[in-house]
Amino acid sequence: MTTTAHAWAVPGFAQPLVATDIERRELRPDDIRIDIEYCGVCHSDIHVATGDWGERRYPLVPGHEIIGRVSEVGSAVTDFRVGERAGVGCIIDSCGHCHCCGQGAENYCLTGPIKTYGEDNRYADGEYTQGGYSTSIVVKDSFGLHVCESVDPAATAPLLCAGITTYSPLKNWGAGPGTKVAVIGMGGLGHVAVKIAAAMGCEVTVFSRGDSKKSDALAFGAKDLIATGTGNFAEDHRGSFDIILNTVSADLDLDTYMQCLRLDGVLVQLGLPMKRMGAMPRTFTQFRRSLAGSFIGGISETQEMLDFCAEHGVGAEVEIIDAAGINEAFTRTLASKVRYRFVIDCSTI
Repeated sequence: MTTTAHAWAVPGFAQPLVATDIERRELRPDDIRIDIEYCGVCHSDIHVATGDWGERRYPLVPGHEIIGRVSEVGSAVTDFRVGERAGVGCIIDSCGHCHCCGQGAENYCLTGPIKTYGEDNRYADGEYTQGGYSTSIVVKDSFGLHVCESVDPAATAPLLCAGITTYSPLKNWGAGPGTKVAVIGMGGLGHVAVKIAAAMGCEVTVFSRGDSKKSDALAFGAKDLIATGTGNFAEDHRGSFDIILNTVSADLDLDTYMQCLRLDGVLVQLGLPMKRMGAMPRTFTQFRRSLAGSFIGGISETQEMLDFCAEHGVGAEVEIIDAAGINEAFTRTLASKVRYRFVIDCSTI
């Protein structure tokens, strides 16, 4: 039997969110039901809601940074128990047998991972996925995540996107003690990148247009913040960094930033600008520099990230809002008037 969940949804293309009810599927043997406590507001939620990334089926419930408690488990579930705190991130299913899924990289599933909202779930009879701006969600147990009881659940919710998006490339490119890491931008994604890189033992520098966030950057574990709007920062920091994470979606001159890479250094693109990006060939051939990209992470790696952050006390800086404030939160996020992530108290839905 399906169950009704209260939610906030986009009722039509590029329209403000409104309160509504949605149906969640009946539990299958390998499903868990989570009563949602908190859901982070990700910038990608805004892109989808405002139509930046095209039409979807409506009503559409955003949200893929979900923390709550298990309220029901299917008959075959052994890894979760009722009452346990659990999370759901950006994907809720994949084919399970392609080369990528076989390596625990379901996020790169060759047939396409099923995103937490806004997609037809071909593994659940075409069910249209609805996200975490709601009171509950049903998800396959193998795509649920265990959340330590000792952490702040509101501060942990954004880690299910911002955390894994930054943890995965840092791990993949060998970040650790002695590694010099630069983070471009210190917003909702970048401030988490600074905290995680610092917890890994890296020497962290922030590139930001101005210096207004310098005290925050230092408090989060960075050694320095470089204001890119004044002076010739690239010349001053030529050949300085092993890894640069670009967390912004602005159209940057990547040649300039890549000049700051050391031998075999890599600039990893995380933000999603709407225009093509690239650099001159000589930028790559000098010092064997690389330009790469990264997209969230697989389920086992996301669990590893959550455990790492719990162990090292890493959480996002959040402002908790009632559900009625979601539309205003979207507006403030677009105006960069949040420190640093909005999280919805889903008990207010």
